[in-house]
Amino acid sequence: MSALDEKTKAERALKDLKRTQGEQQLSAQTKEISSLEDTVAALKEDYERSLSAKAASQKDLQENLITAKHELLRVQEQLALAEKELDKKFQQTAAYRNMKEILTKKNEQIKEIRKRLQKYEPDD
Repeated sequence: MSALDEKTKAERALKDLKRTQGEQQLSAQTKEISSLEDTVAALKEDYERSLSAKAASQKDLQENLITAKHELLRVQEQLALAEKELDKKFQQTAAYRNMKEILTKKNEQIKEIRKRLQKYEPDD
């Protein structure tokens, strides 16, 4: 009888031990799942934060690019205006007018010489 009681006690102890181990495993798994969920939530939050930062950075870069393009156009307009003014001033100089007059005379002389040459040596 006492052997039967001991066997029953041993079976109960084994059952209790298995239940305790099962609860401990379940508890450990629950903690691990909770930890993983926290990690996933933190990673998701970090991803969303970095995505938001990228979007803000991209917007700033686009604004800077637009500003730089406007500045470039403004500077190009100023350069073109300055070139026109410089050309106008140069054309108003006596040396330019004299060179232009000489060039015009030479061009007329060349035309005249070509006409005369055409008379004596016509193209075939």
